Amino acid sequence: MIIGLILLIAGFVLAGIEMVVPGFGAPGICGIICLVAGVFLTADSVEAGIFITVVVIVILGILMTVIMGFLSQKKFKSPIVLDEDLKAGVPISSSDLEYLIRKEGKASTDLKPAGKGNFEGIELDIFSEGPYIKKGTSIVISRINENRLMVKEK
Repeated sequence: MIIGLILLIAGFVLAGIEMVVPGFGAPGICGIICLVAGVFLTADSVEAGIFITVVVIVILGILMTVIMGFLSQKKFKSPIVLDEDLKAGVPISSSDLEYLIRKEGKASTDLKPAGKGNFEGIELDIFSEGPYIKKGTSIVISRINENRLMVKEK
């Protein structure tokens, strides 16, 4: 009886860990095994086993509700809950970027060939047309190629 209760408690703890950790892994499998073994060791009859199983399922539901409630608050960092809002945008065509051609700026990162550039205080993803360009080099947007801003040294 005592071992069954210990297995049930261990099963709930492992199930709680599984609810926080993304994916299905060792804590979830071990938690299920502990809960099933705890039900079998605690129950004296089939009716008692069914009752204990129902109680275990209800407690798991309450545990999941409480954990998801804590994780949805901003105070707790969850690996499951996305922090930023994703904004769906309208696809940009190459013609929408034509106004950027001949804009001058500086390479914010090394371009090998991809990197970032600063143009009038705005960071943009850019690609070098030619060889490696060092960070801090003056650059100019020379053309748009498949929605990519192609740059060369000024």
